[in-house]
Amino acid sequence: MVEELIPIVMFISIAVVLIAVFWFRYRARAELQRTVRNAMDRGVELSPELIERLGATPQPREKDLRLGVIWMSIAVALILCGFAIPEPDALRSVLAGAAFPFSIGSAYLLLWFVVSRHDSEAR
Repeated sequence: MVEELIPIVMFISIAVVLIAVFWFRYRARAELQRTVRNAMDRGVELSPELIERLGATPQPREKDLRLGVIWMSIAVALILCGFAIPEPDALRSVLAGAAFPFSIGSAYLLLWFVVSRHDSEAR
């Protein structure tokens, strides 16, 4: 009975996290719209550049680097867990599972490298 609840709880947890993320994004946008509406009601002149800056979230330059390092650390953690399990077939399975976060981390690091080189050449 308890074993049957494990996948159910996992999918419910994922759903709750996704709902929370979307809810907080919705609330942030609603607050931004309320702020703009209040400013317009008070007669403050809002330029299109200001409205665009208010709505756009700034992307940090090192975001790809951070995500790449996080995904690579997840891959390394999975590999270390595979070595910690004494089962010989477990290492092979865990290495296969670690290939996915390793590939994602490699792609982010490559993207960061290419974008940072492009930015330095543009200067």
